Amino acid sequence: MRASVPLIATLALVGCAGQAPMVNNGMPSMLGTNGLPLPSGSVAASGPVIGKTSGDVALLLPLSGNLAPVGQILENAAKLAFPPGTQPALDVRDTGGTAAGAAAAAQAAIAAGDGIILGPLTAAETQAVSPIAQAAGVNVLAFTNDSTLAAPGVWVLGITPTQQVQRIVQAAAGEGRTQLAALLPDSDFGHLLSDALNAQTSALNETPPQITFYEPGFSALNQAVEQLSDFADRGQGLVDRIKAARALNTAAGRTLAHRLEREPTPPPSFNALFIGATSGDSLAELANFLPYYGVDPSQVQLLGPSLWADEAVHMADQSVLQGALYAAPDPADAVVFDAKYQAAYGAPPPDIANVAFDAAALARAAAASGGYTSTVLTAPAGFTGTDGVMALQPDGQVLRGLAVFKVAPGAPVITSPAPATLAPPPG
Repeated sequence: MRASVPLIATLALVGCAGQAPMVNNGMPSMLGTNGLPLPSGSVAASGPVIGKTSGDVALLLPLSGNLAPVGQILENAAKLAFPPGTQPALDVRDTGGTAAGAAAAAQAAIAAGDGIILGPLTAAETQAVSPIAQAAGVNVLAFTNDSTLAAPGVWVLGITPTQQVQRIVQAAAGEGRTQLAALLPDSDFGHLLSDALNAQTSALNETPPQITFYEPGFSALNQAVEQLSDFADRGQGLVDRIKAARALNTAAGRTLAHRLEREPTPPPSFNALFIGATSGDSLAELANFLPYYGVDPSQVQLLGPSLWADEAVHMADQSVLQGALYAAPDPADAVVFDAKYQAAYGAPPPDIANVAFDAAALARAAAASGGYTSTVLTAPAGFTGTDGVMALQPDGQVLRGLAVFKVAPGAPVITSPAPATLAPPPG
């Protein structure tokens, strides 16, 4: 069983101010039997070549400050890909968890001759490091999952809202669930999900999703579900008729009320609902609100983000949430890494450790395949890591192969396996 870290560590990837059945031929595995990368074939990338061909590997992490515990986990993971005495070496530098600290650490690493930067952790730090690295021609494998920061020479390795949404919306569309609605937190994460939902439905030529944002709190969530469900038009009329029949206080009235109570509420205008809530409390509240406002899982497929992987066992306690789908990495892809981390540090790795190990392993693979250049890093064949297959694109975006899981009693089950290979995007 893997460990978990506080939610703040995950949110920090989106920003301190704030995851497509895709298939690709010829995918080499990044992880060999020793848990380290196997070199990929070098295929020329489109556009100008960016990056150094040699040098040590800089690792920028918050090793002091509030995020220091997360930084230590990431350092532990990255070091597993760099056994002592190997070349290139891992140059670990502290950012303090701030933009200014990250900028200073990047400048020091570049001055020391490092050939590639791994990290930093947060969106704010990445934003500060990017122009420094780009000006020096040094590529960056950032740990944030804010895809808006992706750029030539700066790859976002965190599992992004776009990657999650693409996979789960395509899976839903394959089941005929093409009338989409969304209930999203009014936060940076919620708005990134909204952008991804609009983009993916447009790519599939579907009707734009009906999106409702909600503020924190029981009442706000209740009001948002009522609004999105359009219960006032769909169900309130039926409720009013039942009340009127009862008010007659006659045998005929009671008979009519009993008959009306057995009539189903008309279904909502959508047949798939993406829910951005990730906390156990909010999901438990939704398990009550959804049926109250006539959103029946037999009519509406519930969808959610990768963070549901941490809540899936508890979600299954609510019958309304059983059968809900989410896209996430297949834990089976990380068994070799999990065993190495457990053996080295005496504890299972938190999920957040994956990104650091994959980045470090990818850097070592690149060093053995010609250097840290965009030509090597964006080889169309891509790589396979602890979170499955991934292919870095020239614009800084990353294609990922995620599995689709269903919330079920006992443990979530895979309904659509993660692809073993990835196809490049059209065009």
